[in-house]
Amino acid sequence: MTRDTIALIGPPAAGKSRVGKRVAKLLDLPYVDTDAVVVAGHGPIAQIFAEHGEPHFRALEREAVAEALRRPGVVSLGGGAVLDRDTQADLGAARVVLLTVRPEAIAKRIAGGKRPLITDLESWKRLVASRSELYASLADYTADTSSRPIETIADEIAQWVLASEAQNPDPQNPDPQTEGPA
Repeated sequence: MTRDTIALIGPPAAGKSRVGKRVAKLLDLPYVDTDAVVVAGHGPIAQIFAEHGEPHFRALEREAVAEALRRPGVVSLGGGAVLDRDTQADLGAARVVLLTVRPEAIAKRIAGGKRPLITDLESWKRLVASRSELYASLADYTADTSSRPIETIADEIAQWVLASEAQNPDPQNPDPQTEGPA
């Protein structure tokens, strides 16, 4: 793992995949969506949950996350990937961006039922409340995706990465936590 790895974390439907793709393009880095890696290798996440349970999915997710964080690039993690202690430790070697989103902006994003731990807005709120402190503790930079254009958010993240690399190119001495515009 290197500080050339930018990891996007946050609650389900915060926009990690959409933002991550744009940040990778702006920085000319490879992009990996760990949920997509799991789906490509094992089928739909909801099906994995239904047939094998959450612990099995988390093991597959951990494997995908560990592999993705070993290389330079932009990595979008599934919302619950940060629950794993090994993943938390691995994130210490990456630049971690937390994407947040307000509940009033989330309703359309969670429609369609493809997220097994979220059945409605109230279940999303409970899930986010249970993880928000952990998300914040892992983040080097935070951006809210509730209402601003994804392109603007991605550009701000890319600028932060470039500025933090210029200020502190030493991967053994990570930069201090920064709050981005929300």
